[in-house]
Amino acid sequence: MRSKDELKQEAIFKATIKLVNKIGFVSSSVAKIAKEANVSPATIYIYYKNKEDLLITTYAEIKKKMSVALLKNFDDSKPFRDILFVFWKNGFEFVAKNRELYMYAEQFANSPYSENVDHKELEKHFEPMIKVLQNGIEQKVIKDVSFEILATFIFYPIMIMSNSKISKALELNEKNIETGFQLGWDAIKL
Repeated sequence: MRSKDELKQEAIFKATIKLVNKIGFVSSSVAKIAKEANVSPATIYIYYKNKEDLLITTYAEIKKKMSVALLKNFDDSKPFRDILFVFWKNGFEFVAKNRELYMYAEQFANSPYSENVDHKELEKHFEPMIKVLQNGIEQKVIKDVSFEILATFIFYPIMIMSNSKISKALELNEKNIETGFQLGWDAIKL
């Protein structure tokens, strides 16, 4: 049995993202990804069961990186609104610095592959944020609605505002980011 090499695995990760963003999921074969990563197709099978496993694992890794980024400077002793604003700003920073990862994740989330992700497992990486929202509900700071609805008003605006195809004329400056946050905050606060 061949051993795993972190550099090769990182090359496969980057090649998967690059190819999927360029030619889509269907056209991104294991052979093409291997060629882009400068490894043999057999090497990919050391790390992944098949193409679907590769695509799902790549998405899961991006979500983990995203959770780490969103939780940067997390301090649950701050006022609730300030905690959410830190998440919000971190989200924009992550997208700005990781445009390729964001594009892959967005495309993946809207693909049939998304149905095969263990979303409960991925949620574990976002538990501090979920706990903050639960505390906000319990303290009657925000509306008592499902996490999915809260996420729609807190996190999805980041995705829309950061998408240059959707928000073509929107400049992502500090003022617009703060304005977007205020609108989301106004929607969820009591």
